[in-house]
Amino acid sequence: MNTTASEKINVWLDGNYDAETKSTIQKLQAENPTDLEDSFYKNLEFGTGGLRGIMGVGTNRMNKYTIGMATQGFANYLKSVYGNAEISVVIGHDSRNNSRFFAETTANVFAANGIKVFLFPALRPTPELSFAIRTLGCKAGVVCTASHNPKEYNGYKAYWDDGSQLVPPHDKNVIKEVEKISSVDEVKWTGGEANITLLDDAMDNQYIAMIKDLSVYPEIIAKQHDLKIVYTPIHGTGITLVPKTLAAFGFTNVTVVEEQATPDGNFPTVAYPNPEETETMSIGLAKAKAMDADILLGTDPDADRVGVGVKNHKGEWVLMNGNQTAVLAFAYMIEARKNKGIAQPNDMVISTIVTTEMINEVAKQNDVHCYNVLTGFKWIASLIAELEGEQNYIVGGEESFGLMIGEKVRDKDAVSAVALLCEMAAVEKANGKSLYDKMIEMYLQYGFYLESLISITKKGMNGQKEIADMMQGYRSNPPATINGSKVCEVLDYELQIGKDLESGESWTIDLPKSNVLQFVTEDGSKISARPSGTEPKIKFYLSVQTKLNNKEEFDAKYTELEDKMQAIRTDMSL
Repeated sequence: MNTTASEKINVWLDGNYDAETKSTIQKLQAENPTDLEDSFYKNLEFGTGGLRGIMGVGTNRMNKYTIGMATQGFANYLKSVYGNAEISVVIGHDSRNNSRFFAETTANVFAANGIKVFLFPALRPTPELSFAIRTLGCKAGVVCTASHNPKEYNGYKAYWDDGSQLVPPHDKNVIKEVEKISSVDEVKWTGGEANITLLDDAMDNQYIAMIKDLSVYPEIIAKQHDLKIVYTPIHGTGITLVPKTLAAFGFTNVTVVEEQATPDGNFPTVAYPNPEETETMSIGLAKAKAMDADILLGTDPDADRVGVGVKNHKGEWVLMNGNQTAVLAFAYMIEARKNKGIAQPNDMVISTIVTTEMINEVAKQNDVHCYNVLTGFKWIASLIAELEGEQNYIVGGEESFGLMIGEKVRDKDAVSAVALLCEMAAVEKANGKSLYDKMIEMYLQYGFYLESLISITKKGMNGQKEIADMMQGYRSNPPATINGSKVCEVLDYELQIGKDLESGESWTIDLPKSNVLQFVTEDGSKISARPSGTEPKIKFYLSVQTKLNNKEEFDAKYTELEDKMQAIRTDMSL
C-alpha cells in the first residue's frame, strides 16, 4: 500500500475519530484494501470553489472530519480578515445524502469559533444562499452540495460577502488556511450553539419577490397564464421554490413530475441527476408529450442548472443544449428590454470563453457590450462587482446550463431561469410561435452556431496525471490542422498568451490564469480543452458555424454542422 495512505490510516485509527469510522476503516482493510488506499492516499483538495468528492471515511473523502477541518480553516481566515468585527455567515444544503448533517456540522464549527450563523431550516436552492448572503449583509456562506454529480458525491461550496464563490485573493488564502489544519484536534466542534439562528419563510418570500421583479412582460403572462408547463426538480431543492415562483409570476397551469418531486439523495429514477442528460429528463419529456405541453423545465439537485425541453419545428420533443438556452435568454433580455423602452445605454451582458460565440453576435447587433470571462459564475460576479456603478448588468451565463439574470444573485440561478424561460415561451406563444421557432429565427439573423461538449473521465490515482499529460501534449505540440482546416489561432489561458500562427503575432490575454487551451480554425470552428475543476474529467468544447439563408434549409444545415463536429471528434480522437 502507498506509504502516505498507510500513515494516514494509522493516524485515523489511533486518533480522536468516532468508533464507527474506525470500524469502517478496519472493515475496508479486510475486505477492500484498494478502496481504502484510494480513500487515504491524498487529502481531498480544497480547491478555489471548495470541496467535492465521494462520501466515505478517509482524507480523500467527504465526511464529518474533512468538512470540519475545511470549516475551521475558513473560519480562521474570516477572523484574520475581519479581526474583532462581528462576522456572520449563511449555511445551506441540498437534498443529497448527508447534506443536512454536513450543513449542521459546518454551522457548529463556525459557531464554536464565535461566528454568527444563519442556517436554512431545510434544503433550499443554492442561489437562495447567494441572495441571503447579500440580503443579510453576511461576510461569507457555505452550501453543502455536489450539484449534478452522481449520488455517491457531496460537496462544500464556499462564498464571500458579495454572494459569489471565492475569487482572488480570498480563494487561495482560504486554501492556505485550510491546509494549515493538520489534525481534527485543531477543530472547534461544539460550544457555540447560541450563535446559530434558523432562517424562516421571510427569506424565501424576499427571494421570490426579487425574481418576480425581473419579469419584463407580466402583462403577456396575464394573457398566457395557462401556458402548459411541466416541471421536474429531479429529487432536488427546486421543489421548494420553483412552483411558488411560477405562481408568483402568474402561471396557473404547472404540472410537477410527481415521480421526481420528492427530495431524495439516492435519485431513484435517474443514473445521473443532471438536467442536460436526455435519460434524466425522459420522464418529464414523456409527460410533456402526453399533455401536449408548451415547455418542459428541469433543475438539478441544488437548483442552479436548468434543462429545457420544447417541441421542434417538426413537432418532436427535444432538449435544448446549454448554449441554445443561454442564447435564448440573452437575446430575450436584450431585445425585450429594448422593445419595452427600458434598455439603458450602459447595459452589459457577460458570457464565458467556452460559451457560444453567437452571444457576442447578438450583443453586437443590438449595441450592447458583451464581456467574456473565464469559465465559472464567480468570474461573472467578479466583473459585475468591478464595473458596479459604471455599467448596468442584465444577464450572464455559460454553456453549462446556467444563467444569472439580474444582479441580486451572484451565482447561477435555475429558479429565476425557469421563470424567465416560461415568460419567453409565453411571449412567443402570444406571437403564434414556440421557443424553437424563435431559435431558428435567431440563426437566420445572427448566424447558425452549433456546439457540443465531450467529457473524458480519468478516475483514480493516475487520473489527474493522465489529464495533465493530455493538456501538456496539446500545449507543447498544438495541431496544425483540425478536420482539414488550418489552425490559425491558439489561445493559452494558462500562459495568458494568444498567438496568430500565420503572422506569428502574439498578444497578452487579459484574464486570470486558467488551464484552458483554444484552437481557432480558418473555417470558424473553435475547439477548447479544459480540465474540470470539480470532477476527474477533461472537457472538450466544440463550436462550428455556418450561414442559414432561409428556414427551409435549416435541417440540411443542421446535419452539415453535426457531421462537421463528428469529423472534428474523429480527427482529434475524442
